[in-house]
Amino acid sequence: MNSFWGNIFKPRGDEHEPTLSILRKIPVFADLKPRELREFERILHRREFKKGEIVFHEGEPGVGMYIIYRGCVGVYKNRPDGGEELLAELREGEFFGEMALLDESPRSATARALEPSIILGLFQPDLFDLIERKPKLGNKILLNLAHIIGERLRRTNEELEQLRRKLTESNIVY
Repeated sequence: MNSFWGNIFKPRGDEHEPTLSILRKIPVFADLKPRELREFERILHRREFKKGEIVFHEGEPGVGMYIIYRGCVGVYKNRPDGGEELLAELREGEFFGEMALLDESPRSATARALEPSIILGLFQPDLFDLIERKPKLGNKILLNLAHIIGERLRRTNEELEQLRRKLTESNIVY
């Protein structure tokens, strides 16, 4: 049976070690021991995307985070005029969509493969099952997620403060 998202734990030649190497680069997994990384490797799902194929649409409920194993993904925000604005280009070893591991809020942007890509998915139900089976490992991951989200919030606040200062300096009333 060939599913839409295949389980990455299935043997695929010599890709086992590169997957662990990529996981080690992701801040969510960076401080995990090799056996703990293998626990996550078992619940990752792998999917190949063609150039232009959508990973998820803005507004869809979030179901998990994604890690780029190979390729490139563009993150786009819908504009009021119906167009799109490219927010970021992400490459091998980068991740996106991690908020969906904590809640099912609608996606804030669209993700699209910019070239043929292999993407690993970590989905909320699999993470919650792992947390239930291995609470200590689950807590490590949740703390790492909290740290990442907190850091992104701090950076966003700094950017908003800089923008507020620029607007004030320009005597623009908001």
